[in-house]
Amino acid sequence: MKSIVFITAPAVFRDEEYAKPKKILEDGGIQVVTASVKKGEITGKYGLKAVSDMTLEEIKPDNFDAIAYIGGGGSSVFFEDPNALKLANEFYHNGKPTAAICIAGTILANSGILKGKKATVFIDGKYALEKGGAEYTGKPLEIDGSIITANGPEAAEEFGKAILKAINS
Repeated sequence: MKSIVFITAPAVFRDEEYAKPKKILEDGGIQVVTASVKKGEITGKYGLKAVSDMTLEEIKPDNFDAIAYIGGGGSSVFFEDPNALKLANEFYHNGKPTAAICIAGTILANSGILKGKKATVFIDGKYALEKGGAEYTGKPLEIDGSIITANGPEAAEEFGKAILKAINS
């Protein structure tokens, strides 16, 4: 079974950016594993409860087919997190789908993998993307090679479908 790891903040992640892609991927036969800064219960901005199966330090990229960074204000805990940045690089450089939605696109920019790439992000992250060398498009969804970015909750369904397609291609 193919699998993806969702990097999700321990609190204040966007509920729909987590739940919609997760459902699309699971319905498509993909195992979704959630990782955060801690194991156990994590809570979305609007009260969604989820379970973090592992910490970032426990992630072995060889065990997953893709990675996705879930947005929301809480994702700022990963903007400069060495493990989050390293994982983005490892997945990307191994040609695996590397995705981020909403403000979490800042993580990809800070990891250095967006240089020369088209990407989108929640408008607050536009400067971070440009600073990271990306071409900010402002579109709801942007796909450039194995990098998939979306700009926020309204694009969550499209984001999930794009990741599913990328994992299965």
